[in-house]
Amino acid sequence: MLLTREAFAQHHMDVHLHVARDGEEAMRFMRRTGEFASAPRPTLVLLDLNLPRRSGLEVLAELKADPGLQTIPVVVLTTSRAEQDILRSYQLHANAYIIKPFDAGQFSAAIGQLDEFFLTLVQLRNKGPDLHEYTSSAVIWARIWT
Repeated sequence: MLLTREAFAQHHMDVHLHVARDGEEAMRFMRRTGEFASAPRPTLVLLDLNLPRRSGLEVLAELKADPGLQTIPVVVLTTSRAEQDILRSYQLHANAYIIKPFDAGQFSAAIGQLDEFFLTLVQLRNKGPDLHEYTSSAVIWARIWT
């Protein structure tokens, strides 16, 4: 997670990072249930496929099936190069699939490009269906960067 935080800081990204330890916690955060009842609605979700308790593909399927969450962009950022993971992610309506670079410099550049595209260039919703404002935040699932 340190590498991720450093990459966001290096690009002067004004975002709040929220980390979920596993797929179950990720869905509680996104649905704002339990301890996450007052959690902000994220602008962008960065999703690893290799999550404990509920896979990233399961989380993606739930996000895109939920009318209140389906418009939030989801970028799969993972080490998996498996063609079936890439295909399934797009079938489940992932907005992008990025294979996580192993080099720290390339990783930082990839984070900067995500910021430039999804948080700067692209016009995203600023209010959800329940009229709560979305925050300038990214949800980062645990185990993406270890």
